Amino acid sequence: MLPSRPLSERPPLPQGPIDRITRPVRRFLEIESASGIVLVVCTILAMAVANSPWSGAYHDFWETHLRVGVGKFELDMSLHHWVNDALMVLFFFVVGLEIKRELVAGELSTAQKAALPVIAAAGGMIVPAGIYLAFQSGQPGERGWGIPMATDIAFVVGVLALFGPRVPFGLKIFLLALAIVDDIGAILVIAVAYSASPSVLALGLAAAGFALIYGLNRLGVRTVPVYVLVGAVIWLAMLKSGIHPTVAGVLLGLLTPASAWVGQATLRDAVADVLMRVSEDNDFEAEDADYRRLEFAARESRSPLERLETALHPWVGFVIMPVFALANAGVAFRLANIADPVALAVNAGLVLGKPVGIVGFSYLAVRLGLAALPSGVNWRMLVAAGCLGGIGFTMSLFVAGLAFPERPDLLDAGKVGILTGSLTSAILGSAVLVLGLRANPER
Repeated sequence: MLPSRPLSERPPLPQGPIDRITRPVRRFLEIESASGIVLVVCTILAMAVANSPWSGAYHDFWETHLRVGVGKFELDMSLHHWVNDALMVLFFFVVGLEIKRELVAGELSTAQKAALPVIAAAGGMIVPAGIYLAFQSGQPGERGWGIPMATDIAFVVGVLALFGPRVPFGLKIFLLALAIVDDIGAILVIAVAYSASPSVLALGLAAAGFALIYGLNRLGVRTVPVYVLVGAVIWLAMLKSGIHPTVAGVLLGLLTPASAWVGQATLRDAVADVLMRVSEDNDFEAEDADYRRLEFAARESRSPLERLETALHPWVGFVIMPVFALANAGVAFRLANIADPVALAVNAGLVLGKPVGIVGFSYLAVRLGLAALPSGVNWRMLVAAGCLGGIGFTMSLFVAGLAFPERPDLLDAGKVGILTGSLTSAILGSAVLVLGLRANPER
C-alpha cells in the first residue's frame, strides 16, 4: 500500500515552459519529415502514370463525378474537385491550428521572435511574384503570379532530415515559422485574388456559423460532433459563396481554443484524491464517477488546439497530402511544357526569387537591428534555407489550379515549372547546406 502523505507534501511533476513549447514543434517536424517521403513517392507515381500509356485512364479517373445529396439538395463534383475543395479543407484547418499555435506560444508569439521569419517570408513572397510578373506581365499566364510564393514545409523538413542532427534546431524553427507566414500570405492571396465575386447571402450564413462557433467556445461546449456539424454548414456556405472553401478551414483553425479547460493544478488534485483514497483504504474500489472525473481532467488538461493537431496531423501528412499529390502532380513532361514561358516564370520565381527575397530581406533586417540570426545559424545556412524555401509544391500546385481553371495548357506548364523548380531548389539548398555545415564544424 502506498504511504499516505498530505497533498501539500507531494512534489509536483517537473515541468519546464520550454518543454511545452518545443514538444509539439519537435513532433511536428518528425511527422513532416516522414510524410515528406510519402509525398515524394506519390508525386513520382502520379508523374509516372501521367507519362505512361495509362495517362488517359488516370485523368478520366480524377474527372469521375461523385454525387452526394439529400432530397433536392445535391453536390455533384469530380473526384479532383472533392480532393481540392473538400479534403484539402482539413489540410488548411491544420494549417490554421499551426498558425494559432505559433501566434500564441511559438516563434510568432512576440515581435522579437517573429521579426526575422516574418520579414524573410515577406521577401520570399514579394520577390518571386515580382520575377514571375517580369516574365508574364501582359501575357496569358499573368494570373499565375501567386504560384511561386509559397514554401512546402513537408518537403523542406524531409530534406533537412537527410542531414540528421547536424542541422541546427534554430534553422528548422526558422524555416517552420517562415513556411507558416508563407501560408498566411498564400491564404490571403487565395481569398483576395483567386476567389469569385462573393454571394452576400452565403457569406452571411458562413459568418453566422463562425459566430456560433465562437459562442460555443465561450460557453465551454466541448462536444466535438457539434463543431463538426457547424463546420460542415460553414464549408457548404463558403463553397457557394465564391470564396474558396479552404479559407473556412483556416478560420476554423484560428478559432480553436489554445488554452486548456482544466489547469495542471486541478489535474494533480483529481489524481491525488484517488491515489490518497487508494492508499488509505485497502478495500477501496474506484467508481465510474472517479474514472469519468479522471478521464475528463486528463483530456481537458490539454488544449483543444493541441488535441486536434495531434490527432489530425498524421492524417493530413500521410493521407490527405499524398492523395492531393496523386490527383494534382500527374502532368505530362513534354519539351513544349518545359520551355513554356509560364513554366520558366514559375521556375525562375522559385529558384531565384525565393533565395534572393528570403536572404536579401533577412540581411536588411539584421543590418538594421530589427532581427538577429537564430542560434547556431550562419549566413551560408540561411542561404541554404532560402534555396530550400523554393520548394513550393503543395501550396503552389493548389494555387496553380485556382489560377488556370479553364486553361489546361497553362496549368500543365505551371505544374512543370513547380516540379522542376522545386527539384532544383532542393538540390541547390542541399549543396549550400553542406557548405554551411562545414563552416560550422562544432556541429
